[in-house]
Amino acid sequence: MKRRIPIATLLFLLAAVCAPAFALHSYVAPRRTRRVRRAHLRRLRWNPVFRPSRESLLLQNHEIDRMDLPRIQDDAELEQLKASEDLVPIVAGPTLRFDPRLDPDRRYCRPWTREFLDDLSQAYYKEFHTSIQVNSAVRTVKIQKKLRRHNRNAAPAEGEIASSHLAGITVDIQRRGLSREQLKWVQDYMRPLKDQGLIEPEEERHQWVFHVMVSGRYTDWRESMMLAGEQPIPTTSEAAELPLQ
Repeated sequence: MKRRIPIATLLFLLAAVCAPAFALHSYVAPRRTRRVRRAHLRRLRWNPVFRPSRESLLLQNHEIDRMDLPRIQDDAELEQLKASEDLVPIVAGPTLRFDPRLDPDRRYCRPWTREFLDDLSQAYYKEFHTSIQVNSAVRTVKIQKKLRRHNRNAAPAEGEIASSHLAGITVDIQRRGLSREQLKWVQDYMRPLKDQGLIEPEEERHQWVFHVMVSGRYTDWRESMMLAGEQPIPTTSEAAELPLQ
């Protein structure tokens, strides 16, 4: 009479034979490999048209010196410039909004910088039916030094590559959250203005903003466009026709 093998024993032997096969399909990659892959993808995504550089910071400071503008030292000097209307308020509306964290006392800039913001935000709204966001505007030397203690990527508060925010001619425009189409539109809008020396933009990597310094020459260009019966919307063809200023 043949001896029967208990069912429990058969199940145990079957599990022992199949375990290596299951193990092959349940392998989990080390966490370090996944972190390296994510870092690689982040590097691939950051491919700016307007790459930050020392040369760009030098250009921004050269424009400040050309216009003989002060680097605003503290809140007292900031308030004086507001009172004299050398700094004007940036006004939120359907085409423009602020990062809620931006202090209302620092939602100010030079008049020509506000003109640039007005033109950009209106053109952007017409194209996408949504607003742009301003994350930062005028700063004082005191504020910039404080920022540097927490963010080593921030520009210095003094010297030949100091932050151009200190003169009130620069704004940071939110880049995070833009679609590829929206990002390209903003880049295409800014490129001819940069080619004419009217703005100096940078695409910051760590803060995900367009850092844009606006030249005092922007007002003259804007008025010339309006006198010609055109809206101040730059195109590549216009950049080729107009001489550098």
